[in-house]
Amino acid sequence: MSFRTINWTHLVACLLVGVTAVLLSFGALVTTYEAAMAVPDWPATYGHNMFLFPWAEWFHGPWDLFLEHGHRLLGAVAGMVTLCLAAVAWRSSVGPAVRWLAVAAVALVVIQGVLGGARVLLDDKTVAKVHACTGPLFFAVAVAIATLSRRSADVAVGGATRLPAALLIAAYLQLVAGAQLRHLDATVDPATFRGLVGLHILGAVAVTVLAVVSAVMLGADGSPAARWWSKGIVAVVLAQLLLGAGAWVANWGMPAGILPEAWQSAEPLRARSVVNAVVVTGHVVLGMLILGASVVLAIEAGAIRRAAGTRQGLASTRAFA
Repeated sequence: MSFRTINWTHLVACLLVGVTAVLLSFGALVTTYEAAMAVPDWPATYGHNMFLFPWAEWFHGPWDLFLEHGHRLLGAVAGMVTLCLAAVAWRSSVGPAVRWLAVAAVALVVIQGVLGGARVLLDDKTVAKVHACTGPLFFAVAVAIATLSRRSADVAVGGATRLPAALLIAAYLQLVAGAQLRHLDATVDPATFRGLVGLHILGAVAVTVLAVVSAVMLGADGSPAARWWSKGIVAVVLAQLLLGAGAWVANWGMPAGILPEAWQSAEPLRARSVVNAVVVTGHVVLGMLILGASVVLAIEAGAIRRAAGTRQGLASTRAFA
């Protein structure tokens, strides 16, 4: 393979997916350890240029500082990779869908950076909630670009079937609902807390049902790739349900008696053991992986029909020739 034949758009998009996955994991840890205000200024870090902050102070300083400053550096890297991706996409032969998704990725990464800064400068949890919702959206766009860019342009524009598309929407809305619980205000009333928990549980049921039904339907009529992704999503969703239960115990303790009685306390536990943090953060990260896998599945399911139709059309043309 020569330098010119390398699919640079796909390569850079895959790099962006990897960087974003690490970035979102750091962001989840920042929320888990409540480290968002570990650095009170922005875009500087304790008066230093963000990129010139002493490495010794970062690596050997407090854990909260390590997380928050690391999150900022990763965000900057993600922004630079996104700009590179947009430049490469518009100079390559990829389809218009990939090009405009790259433009959307640039817009989202800028918005996300501004939201991250506003969260620090305003010390506002409402901004933090919005910031937590745009991050997964950016990740989904990056995954879509990586998936679409490895196909030819005429196949990449295929639409998704209804079930995988519904699963994709449900997976994202579930992350949005989870973000509201992750960034609870200490003054939230019990009724609001119960409503948010109930909404998150309903979302978990919806994602589980859609994942299972999608796997069944695509298992009977789907490509090997679609079948693989659909089964993989079911496995991850089942693991996510277990982590969800663990995250509840880690945040609010073991339910005493009837479950609604445990909902009376909306204040999460402050002490964070390593196991506790791994469970809570892992629950968020696994949700991100479900979203990313759902993006791939939706594209694979849509491309199957488009590709099959193209093959059938070619076969018919040859038959009449």
